[in-house]
Amino acid sequence: MYQNSNSQVLTTYSKLVVDLFCAVDSSGWESLAEIFHSNIIYERPGYSPFVGIERILQFYQMERVIASGKHHIEHITIDGSYGACWGRFVGISKDSSQIDELFADVYSFEKGKIKTRKTHFFRPAV
Repeated sequence: MYQNSNSQVLTTYSKLVVDLFCAVDSSGWESLAEIFHSNIIYERPGYSPFVGIERILQFYQMERVIASGKHHIEHITIDGSYGACWGRFVGISKDSSQIDELFADVYSFEKGKIKTRKTHFFRPAV
């Protein structure tokens, strides 16, 4: 990570992204309230936007089709109050099928938390 007058902010926001995937991969749902803004808006393909921390928790605890796995972050980049990361998720779905998915996330940050998140998957769609 480059150093500038905002290096503490860049480090904090990068850590939020890392902490997010650690919490998701370990099913540490209680940690998500410390990572996401209470009015989080999360968009991901195949779902209507999730609005609010309670809706995010419902998704992860009840609806997510993934049984287990790990996100492997390739890179995180932060620019002011915006950021992005990309990498690969490898895991198992609830129907026991293998998952190996490239992903990219785009974020906005507010008051030290993730305010918006938009996930993209690399597969034919258009």
